[in-house]
Amino acid sequence: MSWNNQPSPAPRRPRWARKRVAVPVAAILLFAGVGIGSAQGDDTKSSDGDKPTPKVTVTVTAKPARVKDTAEPAPTVTVTKTVTAKPKASPKPKASPKPKRSQEAPAGTAVFKVWGSAPSGVDITYGSDGENLDGSGLPLTRKLKVKDDALYYQVSAQLMGGGDIRCSVTIDGETKTGHARGGYNICSAQLNGDFTGGWD
Repeated sequence: MSWNNQPSPAPRRPRWARKRVAVPVAAILLFAGVGIGSAQGDDTKSSDGDKPTPKVTVTVTAKPARVKDTAEPAPTVTVTKTVTAKPKASPKPKASPKPKRSQEAPAGTAVFKVWGSAPSGVDITYGSDGENLDGSGLPLTRKLKVKDDALYYQVSAQLMGGGDIRCSVTIDGETKTGHARGGYNICSAQLNGDFTGGWD
């Protein structure tokens, strides 16, 4: 109690106590302001929600991909095809005309011939009654000098399987021919001497 009968002033709060009150009050005011602002923002959105929001479409043209100046060559594909060749049919031998005496069968000469097709081979013999000779390969042409004492001249060709062959013997313009076809058949031709010194 004062001597002047006046009430004594209230004791002053320390500074730290003031801060204890001021900080929570400021935080409350801040949150209250944020809440009011968000409420106004919601009102604005709701009032503007009646109007449709315009949409803008932007079209962008894509740039073409850059093409290389030099195109790479496409890979080369090689195809190999194996084909089995079909055997050609052998042409049928034509019968030859009688050989000319001056060129193929000169006087005093025996000419032996074998020709045609023999895929499996052919066994050929030719000569006179006094001699027998072997021949091979087609076509075959052989010549012998005619002997005065020979009785005949002949040629024989046997097929060693399939085939088609002809044979002939010619002396002094006279010719005998033979023919054989298939299997192991034999083609033979023979000229015989006569009493006059000719051949038939």
